[in-house]
Amino acid sequence: MKLKDIVNREIVNLTNCEQEPIHVPGSIQPHGFLVAVDADFIIRYTSANVYDFAALSVEEVLQQPIETLIGVDQLAEFQHYINHLQERLTAPHIINIQGTEFQCVIHKSNDLLICEFEPVSEFIPRVSTVYDQAINFAKYMGNAMTLQQLCHSVATEVRALTGYDRVMVYRFDKDYNGEIFAESKVDEQEPFLGLHYPHTDIPAQARQLYIKNLLRLIVDINYKPVPIFTKENATNESVDLSHSTLRSVSPIHVEYLKNIGVGATLTISLLHEGKLWGLIACHHYSYKYIDHYTRIAAQLQGHFLTSQIQVREMAEEYTVATNINRSLETLLNLTFKPERAALQDLVSQPQILEIANAGGVAVILNDIVYKAGKTPDDDSILKITAFAKKKASKGFFSTASLPDIMPEAVEWCTTASGILYYQLGVVHDETIVWFRPESLEEINWSGDPDKAIIKDANGLSPRKSFALYKQIVKCRSYDWTKTEQTAASTFSYSLQKFITLILLTEEEARQRELTKQLRESNLELENISWISTHDLKEPLRKIQLFSSRLMDLDKSISPDVISTLQKMNASANKMQRLITDITNYSKIRHSDKSLETIDLQELVDKTTNELQEEIEEKNASVNTKGLSTISGIPVIINQLFSNLMGNALKFSKEGVPAKIDIIQSEEPVPSPEPDDTKLYTKITIADNGIGFENEFSDRIFKIFTRLHTADKYQGTGIGLALCKKIMQLHGGHIFAEGAKNQGASFSLYFPV
Repeated sequence: MKLKDIVNREIVNLTNCEQEPIHVPGSIQPHGFLVAVDADFIIRYTSANVYDFAALSVEEVLQQPIETLIGVDQLAEFQHYINHLQERLTAPHIINIQGTEFQCVIHKSNDLLICEFEPVSEFIPRVSTVYDQAINFAKYMGNAMTLQQLCHSVATEVRALTGYDRVMVYRFDKDYNGEIFAESKVDEQEPFLGLHYPHTDIPAQARQLYIKNLLRLIVDINYKPVPIFTKENATNESVDLSHSTLRSVSPIHVEYLKNIGVGATLTISLLHEGKLWGLIACHHYSYKYIDHYTRIAAQLQGHFLTSQIQVREMAEEYTVATNINRSLETLLNLTFKPERAALQDLVSQPQILEIANAGGVAVILNDIVYKAGKTPDDDSILKITAFAKKKASKGFFSTASLPDIMPEAVEWCTTASGILYYQLGVVHDETIVWFRPESLEEINWSGDPDKAIIKDANGLSPRKSFALYKQIVKCRSYDWTKTEQTAASTFSYSLQKFITLILLTEEEARQRELTKQLRESNLELENISWISTHDLKEPLRKIQLFSSRLMDLDKSISPDVISTLQKMNASANKMQRLITDITNYSKIRHSDKSLETIDLQELVDKTTNELQEEIEEKNASVNTKGLSTISGIPVIINQLFSNLMGNALKFSKEGVPAKIDIIQSEEPVPSPEPDDTKLYTKITIADNGIGFENEFSDRIFKIFTRLHTADKYQGTGIGLALCKKIMQLHGGHIFAEGAKNQGASFSLYFPV
């Protein structure tokens, strides 16, 4: 049989070290051996050291059924164990191979079962050990006043349980930089408590494995990796060992541990809300093996701790939250007059800074800044809020390091290293923003964080120096807590309502003033209308009367004088018609008569009789189809049809008999307006006259608009505006369509 190892020999460099495939190393640590079987229990992979533990060579094991390794007498028990296997079972299965007992831990990996064998330790903890652990944890859980004290107790308990030289509780920040949060160690070792480690020390792919596999053991940092073999040309050559205990370690991580002098490690993941909160990191400075049961006992301490993280964090925030909520309650109970001047009084209240533990605050309304506390100047505040508005998600944005994302903000570090921004409205660009100065935090790094991974003559390697590296962080404020953000959000909502009240009050005052001005304007217009309908008519009648008398005088009056008198009389007649049309237009606006049922056929017949003289002159015909009834005000509906039919006669073609078609839709039709859902009765009045260019179809309804000169077609330009006014009064619509020399069509829509 030809064999092939599956050792991953990909070269790790500066461009791909963050993606190093550490879950498929193709090798294991030598304190146990590994086989992988398929669904038929045929061994497809085995580690090279199987002979060291089972006295069987790789060739004797590969492609053979599992009973070749464990014996036929243990097969049924082994299969029963696997059939009851969930995703991963922590309790090991004891198997005897060649007279030696092994702890076998099995987990599924794709279509394979990964079986890891370790010799049974001489020391197996008593069942009472777990009970003792629970009792001890309950005791120091009650004594610990803070989360850090609790973590210290867990570190002490784990070191007593496992015997490691140093046990640390390692906590991640939001960027996954680590901090030694608690520590228990032998006296000879220097303390690491409070030291920080850059996120590159535990890269992203390693953190993902810590979430999948909650326990990681390295027995001897100087071990020689044991390759895994399979049959040559076999499929799925890479085997995912994410959940494996024996999985070999990244060479970079091995070198990292050597650089800090560590000989063996145990790492327990601390998960909180599905994320990696931190690690229990156990270091020993020589070879160190602990059995499976001791590992589980140590892992139980991690479970105890993670169950308390949220409770302890909430307890530590409780005092702060109580003070914040007290200030918020005071702030919300204050009352101010709904005017802009009150905004400055509101902003000046001390509680507005207390609810967010901020150094300064500003409220912006129409680019006017109302501020209090330590803030940048007004122009700078407007720049900051304009930037925050672009960055905001759903009107909210916060940062503790504004200069990192807005370089020009470095000049405002002393007042605005951190901002908490809420958008209150969009019409007037109302916003509120809290400011925090830089905290000038001193961080003690374990070595230079910028040299976590270095490249030298030997290739890629982790840093060798872990000497204390102090860093003063500038232009960064303390992070905004959830409690502060919640309180600020609650106040922002209240402030938004207050600003809305101010704007409504201002708008109401404006509307009152406009109403007053409108009332005065209407009164003036009514006076003008009264003058036009009464005071102007009398002088016009006299002008018409006197001009007529002059023309009837002695025939010796010169033709020029007669022509002048005729023009004067014509102008007076035109003005008389204009006054009449304006009066009619004004009357429609004030019409308050109730609607009546109108017989359209009867109305058209009546209008036809009224226009009989013009109809005979134009040799016209009036044709109707489907006319029934509508609801309307009879007087002005009569005027509507009279205007439209009169226009059809006025703008007829010379020498061509005029034709007027009046048609009503058989069924109600939808509205011609896109946002109107009502149904309408449609009436079309079409003619075969001179028409008009369709681009003027909207313009012709504007008052005093004419498409033809007055000397050719008499009129005042009010008729169609009057028609539109009548349709609006009835809650309807009117539209016109035309083509030059091809006639015009007017569509009337009356609500059903």
